[in-house]
Amino acid sequence: MSKLYNLKQGSAQLNQMADDGLWSGLTNGRAFFVDPANGNNANSGTSPDQAVASIATAHGLCTADQNDVVFFIGGATGNALTAALDWSKDYTHLIGLSGDLPGMGQRCRVTGSTTADLAQLVTFSGDGCIVKNIQFFNGTDVGTAAGAVIVSGARNYFENCFFAGMGHATNAAVATSYSLTLSGSENYFHKCTVGLDTIVRAAANSELIVSGIRNSFDDCLFLSNSVTAGKFLVKIDNSGGDLRYTRFKDCIFHNFTENWANGIDNVFDMPASGSTHYVILQGNCMLVGVNSGWADTVTRLYHMLAAPASGGGVGIAVNT
Repeated sequence: MSKLYNLKQGSAQLNQMADDGLWSGLTNGRAFFVDPANGNNANSGTSPDQAVASIATAHGLCTADQNDVVFFIGGATGNALTAALDWSKDYTHLIGLSGDLPGMGQRCRVTGSTTADLAQLVTFSGDGCIVKNIQFFNGTDVGTAAGAVIVSGARNYFENCFFAGMGHATNAAVATSYSLTLSGSENYFHKCTVGLDTIVRAAANSELIVSGIRNSFDDCLFLSNSVTAGKFLVKIDNSGGDLRYTRFKDCIFHNFTENWANGIDNVFDMPASGSTHYVILQGNCMLVGVNSGWADTVTRLYHMLAAPASGGGVGIAVNT
C-alpha cells in the first residue's frame, strides 16, 4: 500500500521518506522548502511551515557539494522570477512536490513574464545536480534571443521536467530563440518535454540546441507549432568542437499545425561538416507532423531500424 506524507510535519516526515527510500541518494545534505503561495523569503526555509517563497533564496541557503535538497511545494501559484538564476552549486538538487503526470504541466512552476523579460530563467551551471518535477516557462515578449533553460554544467539528471521557452508570439518569431540550450556534457534527461505547441513559431528557430558532449534523452517529448519549413525541433551545433554523440531513446518529435497544414521539413538541423558528431536514434523514436524526414543532412544520423517503406516516416537507413 502506498504511503501518504504530511509535509507540515517537517523533518519527521522527511526522515520517514528517507527510511522508505523516497529520498534516495540525497541523505547527506540539508533540506530547504519553497512555497510560492505561502512562503516568505525571510523564513529559514528548513521546514514546510518555514518555507521561503523563491528558489533563488533557497539556492542561496544551500552549500555546494553537500547534496542539499530544495523541495518545491506545488500549487496554483508559480515562482515568478524577477532575475535570471544561476543554479551554480554542485550536487545541489531541486525536487518538485506535486502529483503531476510525467513530462508536462507540472504545478511546480518557475516562470518568466512580459514584465521581467528575462533572456533565460535558470542556468544550471553546477555539476551533479538532480532536478525533478519542475516546469520552466518563459513568457517573455522580448524581440531578441531568449529561452527557458540553459544547462552548461555536467552530469546532471533531469526527470519529469518541462522546458517551455518561446511562450509569447513575439519571442517565438526570433530565429535564435529556444526552449532548452544544452552546452554541458554527459547530462541525462528522462521523461521530459522540450518545447511548446500552443504558441506559433514564426521563425526558423529550434526548441533544443545541443553543443555539449555525450548527452542523452530517454522517453522525452519534443514539441513545436510551426509552418516554417526551416524550423527545427533540434539543432546540433558542433562549432565549438567534437560532440562525440547525442543519444535519443524512445522519443517523440511532434510539430503541430492547425488543420494538418504543411509544417516543418525536418526534425534535426545537422551540420554537414566540421567537428565529429553522431546523433543516435535508439529504440522507438517517432516523428509526427514533419514533411520530409529526420534531418536536413543525414550523414551523421544513426538509427537502429532499417530504412522504412516509402512515406513511412518512422526510420532511416543505418549509415556505414
